Parts: sequence; structure tokens; C-alpha cells
Amino acid sequence: MSPKITSMPSVCPQCGGSGWERFAAGVRRCECASFGRTERLLESARIPRRYEHCDLDSYAPNNVSQKRAKDDVTHFLEKFPIIDVGLLFIGPCGVGKTHLAVSLLKEVIASRGGAGLFYDFRDLLGTIQGTYNSQAQDSEWGILRPVLDTNLLVLDELGANKLTDWVLDTMSHIINCRYNDRKLTIFTSNYLDSPARPGEETLTDRIGVRLRSRLHEMCKVVKIEGEDFRRDIKQAGYRF
Repeated sequence: MSPKITSMPSVCPQCGGSGWERFAAGVRRCECASFGRTERLLESARIPRRYEHCDLDSYAPNNVSQKRAKDDVTHFLEKFPIIDVGLLFIGPCGVGKTHLAVSLLKEVIASRGGAGLFYDFRDLLGTIQGTYNSQAQDSEWGILRPVLDTNLLVLDELGANKLTDWVLDTMSHIINCRYNDRKLTIFTSNYLDSPARPGEETLTDRIGVRLRSRLHEMCKVVKIEGEDFRRDIKQAGYRF
């Protein structure tokens, strides 16, 4: 079961807020210090509010592919950080790709002591483009640096943008830098490697042959099938 993060008192009774507690042999770091670190890492991970509730316990597989996908996340977490291959979740909308990616990121932070970052790829590209405005306060490097440096990166909705030269150059820079630095990356995409219907675009169509080849080296492909659970929720009368 995934660990639950609970609130700590405003002033820790063990250390009085100093971050250090006394014991027989001297002093040691208090548990509240690691709790504070986890909270800070979760806050800085940029997980959207819509997905803050996501964890492995709440992902209920409806078919074999979804169960295997959940098992792949569990296996990744068991091996972390002694693992050098990320995951590429591909499948139609609403089968839980982002749910699993966020669950993995939160688990790495909360129980594995790691750090990570979430970005919807469309938002990332839009933020980078915003730095080209003369009034922008952030630089392109200021946006890109944490994306390139973080130990674990979740890039959601890969291939959602129209493939222009600039989009391809930016994607290539991010993916190749992380590949060369052996950084773990988790991708999600609605585009498959083989079209489900005639005329449907593939992931290769959306990101190019070279980048798709690079992802084969960086990630294990996790194909998830199933019905759109969001549609089922709407039909049941719930609102988002």
C-alpha cells in the first residue's frame, strides 16, 4: 500500500523545530526534517491539482493491459534508483496513463527519497515560447534547466503539438540531453506505434523517426488499452 502523507504539528515536539533531536549518543536528524523535505519536493514537482489524488492504490485495473501497466510501475519502484530505463505509456484517452505516471512520481518522492518534476509537454513548450517575449521575467534556460537536471521527469502528452521545426528541435534537445545524462524520463502519449484505424497518425508521425528511435533506448513501452473512464464518469452524472 502506498504511504500516506499526513500533516505534522507546526512545531515538532521531538526537536522543538530545530530539526535535530537528542538521543543517548548525542544528536541526530529528526524525522520532521525528512517530512519537510518530502512536502517541499511534492510542492515543487508541479503536479497539477487535478492529479493530486492519484496514487497506485486508487488505480483499479479493468483489463489485462492495465494490470500489467500497474505491475510495470511497481517493478520500476522496486528497482529505483538502480534502474536506467524509463517508461513510455501509450494508449487512448482516459485509460489512466497520467494517473500511473503521477503515482510513480509521487511514490518516488514520498517513499524513495527522490526528486522529480511533472510537465504537460504542451504547457512546457508554451512556457518556453513565453520567454521570447521582451517583457518576460524568465529566460529559456531558466525554464529548461530544471527539466534537464531533475533526476526523474514526467512528460505528459508527448506528440500533442503539431510537429514544426521549432517543436522538433526543442523536443530533441530535451530528450537527447536527458538520454546523454542517463536521466530517467516517464512519457505518456495518446499516439500508438501502429495506427488503430486507417489514416490515424502514429507516435513516429508526431515526433519524428529519430526521436522515436531514441525513446526505444530510453524507455520500456507500456501499452494500455480500455474504455475512456472519464466518459463513464460523465455518464454516471458526475462533473469535473
